[in-house]
Parts: sequence; C-alpha cells; structure tokens
Amino acid sequence: MMWQDTLISISNILFTFSIACQVNHGFKLRKGFITLPTSGITAIGLYAMTFGFFSLDLFYSTIVTGVNAGLWTVLFFQRLLFDNAK
Repeated sequence: MMWQDTLISISNILFTFSIACQVNHGFKLRKGFITLPTSGITAIGLYAMTFGFFSLDLFYSTIVTGVNAGLWTVLFFQRLLFDNAK
C-alpha cells in the first residue's frame, strides 16, 4: 500500500463523516439545503476522482471517495425531491 492511499483515505473519511451528518439532517427535516449546482458539480468531480484513484490502484481511496460521491448525489436528490429550504 502506498502512503498516499492512506493519507487520501483518512482525509476522505473525515469529509464523508461531515457530509453524512448533512445528509442525515436533510432526511430528518425533509429539506434540501444544498444548492443543485453545488451538490451536482461536487458529485461529478468526486466520481471523476474515484475513477482516477482506481486507475492508480489506490483502492482505499477509491472506495471512500466513491462513498463520498454517493452522499453528495443523495444531497442533490434531496434538493430535487424535498421542499427547498428557505
């Protein structure tokens, strides 16, 4: 395992924890707090990074970044499906 994979994975785990709290908050209040451009562009960028990490054989980073991208996708759909936050 490369040290970069560990470093990137740990950083993304912290990001994933913070965004998971936001996803949970959105489901509790049934509101989409994050704007569509923010969540959509972030999700696309994270999916691109996931593919890049996979191509470099950084498997832990691939998994954690993929989870992070999935959570941003959930935020995107929360904004579409729930009443928008005022």
